[in-house]
Amino acid sequence: MSDIEIARKATLAPLAAVAAKLGIPEAALEYYGKTKAKLDLAALPASKGRGKLILVTAINPTKAGEGKTTTTIGLGDALSRIGKKTAICLREPSLGPCFGQKGGATGGGMAQIVPMAEINLHFTGDIHAIGTAHNLLAALVDNHVYWGKSPAIDPRRVTWPRVMDMNDRALRDIVVGLGTGNGFPRETRFDITTASEVMAILCLAKDAKDLEARLSRIVVADMKDGTRITAADLKASGAMAAILKDAIKPNLVQTLENNPVFVHGGPFANIAHGCNSALATTTALGLADYTVTEAGFGADLGAEKFLDIKCRQAGLAPDLAVVVATVRALKLQGGADAKNLGTEDVGAVERGLANLTRHVENLRKFGLPVLVAINAFTTDTAAEWTAIEKACAAVGTRAIRAMHWAEGGKGAEELARAAVDTIAKGEAKYRPLYPDDMPLKAKIETIAREIYRAGSVSFSGPAARRLADLEAAGFGKFPVCMAKTQYSFAADPALRGAPTGHDVPVREVRLSAGAGFVVALAGDVMTMPGLPRVPAAEAIGLDSSGEIDGIF
Repeated sequence: MSDIEIARKATLAPLAAVAAKLGIPEAALEYYGKTKAKLDLAALPASKGRGKLILVTAINPTKAGEGKTTTTIGLGDALSRIGKKTAICLREPSLGPCFGQKGGATGGGMAQIVPMAEINLHFTGDIHAIGTAHNLLAALVDNHVYWGKSPAIDPRRVTWPRVMDMNDRALRDIVVGLGTGNGFPRETRFDITTASEVMAILCLAKDAKDLEARLSRIVVADMKDGTRITAADLKASGAMAAILKDAIKPNLVQTLENNPVFVHGGPFANIAHGCNSALATTTALGLADYTVTEAGFGADLGAEKFLDIKCRQAGLAPDLAVVVATVRALKLQGGADAKNLGTEDVGAVERGLANLTRHVENLRKFGLPVLVAINAFTTDTAAEWTAIEKACAAVGTRAIRAMHWAEGGKGAEELARAAVDTIAKGEAKYRPLYPDDMPLKAKIETIAREIYRAGSVSFSGPAARRLADLEAAGFGKFPVCMAKTQYSFAADPALRGAPTGHDVPVREVRLSAGAGFVVALAGDVMTMPGLPRVPAAEAIGLDSSGEIDGIF
């Protein structure tokens, strides 16, 4: 049975009953249909403390992903099964991968959130609102230039792109303003909405006031003398905040086992900071004893950004990290052919374990205890599982097989008990990888050295000049958001396993002044993905009863 068929057959509880598990009154629910709601934060009960925070991350994945979202859901359901008051916090799916290569992002098998198809498509419209607010600012920039308004923007120095929530490589580099009366012709680009600074701002804002303040700080262009032009200079932030009035409110849905899930914000971790909204996470921590959240792609990307950007800005301190590993991804990291990942190959698993143990070592640098969740597949063998368990034991970490895809929360109860026991030891002493006052260049080099185990970082001329300019302008205390391939510790996706001594080539640096970080693009990573030869969109449609079918 496919994921979407399982989701259709699910028995959904009234959302008010799901909310009540966290003490959320129905008066705080703003319904979007019967199965989705936004939270009126002002109507929530006063927090009586802060629960424990569990971060779910992963090894470097295959192109299909390794079940990080599925494991987050399964662990949350399992914690609820063993009597813990639990909330799950996830990112919102993007239409780009849904119609592209990776598919949807609502879990899988018996560890899903529902309504699956609606969440994967338009949901409550948050990503659409983010794209609209972003593109409003782009339109205001070009309009400002067209009318020659003050302050005078140098049209050659406009840096604010446009966005759309779709994979479309044809829009990576474009020319706008062609034709009589249509403005000043200039080169620009489209990014995918998940890479938008507006997305990052929404995900890091503390409240509506902070949202508008951050929007006002967005840098969109320069004047001829180099003076920066912001959204506040264009009087744009108020209208942008108005568009995002509802989008800033966290969304509530449920798992197949009727447990509460906050799904809010959707930045990608390979090109953005990869975490759900700080507002959803802090809200969950005030309501639940345990909050389980995820950070996108491998721990070298999502977890590093969660710990160095989100936790730093939101004042969070995780109590545990869970690294998801699969036999198939370990085989790939160990040099196995991608076509043979379903065949037993203990040797490839053992070679790939260097990738897993490095992620474990890296997470300990942030002061976190670590567990490994083996997301089990039917093609796995006992010998392959044993190899993983022995390697983890050798580095002082417990590896636990989790069967949540097939069995739901029941299949992850051992993982849940291990998480509770580990947290109870009180060993977590969260610390970021680098201090605020470290120069931007040194921050990039620290991430490359400590997390990627690179031997060097090379900066293109424009990137080096940009870093120096940002330091001089007072942005040197910002954390760094690395944009890099998710398939390797290196910037080269072909370097599998646990490479060392490689170079990380930083080709471009972008300022996200409103979000409060600097983006460093390494290697060939693109902020507008392309579709594969056979897009998932080709299989999606409506069935004979008018229901959405084909999403996986």
